[in-house]
Amino acid sequence: MENILSMLIFFPAVAATVGFLIHKDSMRQYGVVVTVVEFVLALLLWYHFDSSVAGMQFVQTLPLIPTMGINFVAGVDGVSLFLIVMITFMTMISIIALTEKRNVKNLIITMLYLQMTMVGVFVALDVIMFYIFWELTLIPMFYIIGFWGAERRFYAAIKFFLYTFTGSVIMLIGMLYFGYVYHQETGVWSFNLLDWYTVPLTFDIQLWLFIAFFFGFAVKVPMIPFHTWLPIAHGQAPTIGSIILAAVLLKMETYGFIRFSLPLFPDASVYFMWFMAGLGIIAIIYTAMLAYAQEDMKQMIAYSSVSHMGVIILGVFALNVEGITGAVYLMIGHGIVSGALFMSVGVLYDRRKTKMIKEFGGLAHNMPMFALVYAIVLMASIGLPLTIGFIGEFLSLLGFFKASPILAFIASLTIVLSAIYMLAMYKRTFFGKLTNPKNKDLKDIFGREAVALFSLVALIIALGIYPKVILDPLNTTVKHLTQVMQIKAVNQDTKDKLKALNSIGEVK
Repeated sequence: MENILSMLIFFPAVAATVGFLIHKDSMRQYGVVVTVVEFVLALLLWYHFDSSVAGMQFVQTLPLIPTMGINFVAGVDGVSLFLIVMITFMTMISIIALTEKRNVKNLIITMLYLQMTMVGVFVALDVIMFYIFWELTLIPMFYIIGFWGAERRFYAAIKFFLYTFTGSVIMLIGMLYFGYVYHQETGVWSFNLLDWYTVPLTFDIQLWLFIAFFFGFAVKVPMIPFHTWLPIAHGQAPTIGSIILAAVLLKMETYGFIRFSLPLFPDASVYFMWFMAGLGIIAIIYTAMLAYAQEDMKQMIAYSSVSHMGVIILGVFALNVEGITGAVYLMIGHGIVSGALFMSVGVLYDRRKTKMIKEFGGLAHNMPMFALVYAIVLMASIGLPLTIGFIGEFLSLLGFFKASPILAFIASLTIVLSAIYMLAMYKRTFFGKLTNPKNKDLKDIFGREAVALFSLVALIIALGIYPKVILDPLNTTVKHLTQVMQIKAVNQDTKDKLKALNSIGEVK
């Protein structure tokens, strides 16, 4: 198990390289086999993970440029563990359900390279290594949108790249400056995140570094006003690109806030708490209203994703065990649910070559199984109890309730608003008479589509009924994180604030 993380990172890349030698007619089966093996490796990691240990596990260190403190350092804790499991699962499911006809071989190879970069982001403990994987995710996703996307795919791909790359460059400046500060404090160079946790920073330095990291993370969440690249990217991306973009890439940024901003800059995190909460609430309400106004299903789900990411931001900046645990659980839940939503839209698009809501109606008559699956996924997105969506939203709002009951109440409007636009879309798509003659011969889900969607529905219900399997390891890690924040805070007011926010025990 000492090399399990290296295997998880580089196995997809090796398999992608070998994939160039595979005949194009066998590439779908090859992609499924590779992603199944990768998912089994993630499950093996979970099996050997010790839930009682708060710190990093399976830590692996290999020297790269030791004189500059740059090394290959990988490790996982309760936060990154389940995000890795979710990444490998969603990649596997998206390839199982793949219906793309154009140049499938190159698409699967690109997806495998993308999987390598995504796993690398969530296990990297060397900051430079983290940044390299972070930036490398742009290349395969740019290619997926730009080559396999719709009519405006080039515009969408370029906008996606420019927005996210610009924010990341600002974050890199902050990383390099932190490395310089560490060198000034200790006399040695190190970009190991675990070493950085030991160095307290003055309040002023924390503020500036928080802002630098904020631009890198906020653009990719995306937080308002940096959100404009997401709807066009989703709208033009192929189905598999939208699934991975919503399920995984958007979670990298909120993970960055948890992994970097909170423990490294605790005083700045408390200082900017209300600012971040305000951005989160604006995203919840404003993008929910935009979602209701959409006629394109994909655009509606894209704006819905921004709204739900606002709830995750609230949970993260509740700065307590309940909120952060809920945010991570919602990251996992939203990844599964949003992936299922985009996959469902892909089912309709493959049959009708349109995503416009007005083109459908009465589909429950000839697609009853698909209508049932879509209904369950919608309910999970709304936050119906006994679905995975409810657990994360409830804990995130509960955590922020301790900071501000009024703002938590306003944020809870996300449940009402999402119910309005989701149910309105469902009614127009599946209920009523089947009047459009083009829809009368549409076939219900079958084969790969059914396997993928039923797997997602089963997970949505199972983790909604029994969340303990994830919450227990999460609690241990998040409690440790909040303790680190209290220890590293340089202002007594910050320590008192964090202590007050964490006055209640752990999430059961």
